Parts: sequence; structure tokens; C-alpha cells
Amino acid sequence: MRVDKFLWAIRVMKTRSKVATHCKEGKVSLDGDKLKPSKILNIGDVVVVRKGAVSFSFKVVSFPKSRVGAALVSEYAKDITPQDQLDKLEMIRLSNRDKSNGVGRPTKRERRSWDKAFEE
Repeated sequence: MRVDKFLWAIRVMKTRSKVATHCKEGKVSLDGDKLKPSKILNIGDVVVVRKGAVSFSFKVVSFPKSRVGAALVSEYAKDITPQDQLDKLEMIRLSNRDKSNGVGRPTKRERRSWDKAFEE
């Protein structure tokens, strides 16, 4: 099965075109070699996908006929992402959660409350 179809089918990315773009940018690899979207995978291959600062690793168990539900992904691919990468992902999530309100552009609700406060 083609690498773009496989990664799309196991829900690594939303569309095949996004997978193809990642492949062309060199963010998808197999045994350290960058892959083209048309590369044919074999059972037992380990595909590494870099999304942002985190590299996810998936071992091919079998090939789905089409896109599968999230509950069935484990039948087709085994997530073997190293623990240090998962820790890095958790740190990124925690740092994004700590952003306080008031940073950036105000929402419509905030602007209306400010207008009411300054009218009186």
C-alpha cells in the first residue's frame, strides 16, 4: 500500500494531500530515508512522521481497505513513538494551555463589555 494512503487511512492526517505535502517536505521517513508519497510499504515497516517538534513512529501491522475509525487503528498500525517524544508533546500541550486570556485580539464579547464600561 502507498505511504500516503496508509497514513491517511490510519488517521495520522486528515487528507492524502496533507500526507503528500509532508512527504515532499521530507517529514516522513522509513529507516532514515525520506519517502515519496507513492512509496510502497510492507508489513513490519516503521514509518516516522514529524508533526511540528514531535516525531511519531508507527509500525505497519496490516493494510486497511479504506480509512478506518479511530477504534480500529490499532489493528493496522502499532504506535511505537519513543517516550521522550511523548514527553515533548505533553510539554507542548501544557505550555499552550498556560496562555492567559487577554493575549492577542479581543473577542467580540470582551469588546462589547469594554464599550459598556466606558459609556457610563
